[in-house]
Amino acid sequence: MLSKISFVLVKPQLGENIGATARALKNFNFSNLILVSPRDGWPNKKAEATSANASDIIKKTKKFLNIKKALKEFNVVFSFSARERDINKKHLNITEFIKILNNFKTQKIGLVFGPEASGLSNDDLSYSNYIVKIPTSKYCSINLSHSVLIVCYEIFKSQNLKSKTKNKNTKISKKRDLFKFTDLLIKLLTKKNFFRQNKKRKSMVQNLNNLFFKLELNSKELRILASIVSTLSKKNF
Repeated sequence: MLSKISFVLVKPQLGENIGATARALKNFNFSNLILVSPRDGWPNKKAEATSANASDIIKKTKKFLNIKKALKEFNVVFSFSARERDINKKHLNITEFIKILNNFKTQKIGLVFGPEASGLSNDDLSYSNYIVKIPTSKYCSINLSHSVLIVCYEIFKSQNLKSKTKNKNTKISKKRDLFKFTDLLIKLLTKKNFFRQNKKRKSMVQNLNNLFFKLELNSKELRILASIVSTLSKKNF
């Protein structure tokens, strides 16, 4: 299962945090690290220096220009946020996260963390299935690499316990197929002048993404949806 999990850092600001994240992954037998538009570019000497014995993870770290490209190969995405968001997604604590994660042992999983200063944007969160909050006492802001370390430990610990949960055998569509569908839907809605007020377009698109990306659609269900949308868009319908 651990090999199917990737840690995605969106717009990380400090090379030291990237290096410490790689070290955390190495500590608990993870190996997949993805960066989205790191502020100081990539490769990064400070990241390599901080990674200690995790230089192998640093060397194979993948970099993407935007979050959509970074997430396209995943079936299920969990995003981590220190703040409560008014977003129509299921919000989980760390215990609930582990329980649900263990249901997806055959799926490709993306665990998404935001930049140090601001965390994930609402746009970033709209592409996730679930939003997870790490519990704290009063001060909720946790260093990026520390957050990753906590999550790594909790997953690693759960793998050493006998799980009574059953794996979900249904193959969930990859995010790249869902991106194609939502891009098509937004394109067709634009042609139909659905987004009449430009000021509200961004929030309306976010709401559409929140609706579809929280669903665990399989390929057949997604093809049916795409077929329905395409049929309804035809002029002679």
